[in-house]
Amino acid sequence: MKPLLWLVLTLAVLVNAASSLAFTGTEQIVVSVVTGLTAIGTATGLYLTRDRHAA
Repeated sequence: MKPLLWLVLTLAVLVNAASSLAFTGTEQIVVSVVTGLTAIGTATGLYLTRDRHAA
């Protein structure tokens, strides 16, 4: 599960960064919002599935 989340997070960040070069106007905004929400969702999933070590 974690490797898939890392893969999706990496792809979302890369597509989000490249969207400013590939798209303009409304298309760029939509792609950025979708990939941004995907990145936030996968980062949250990774945070919730982290290993918790007692101090």
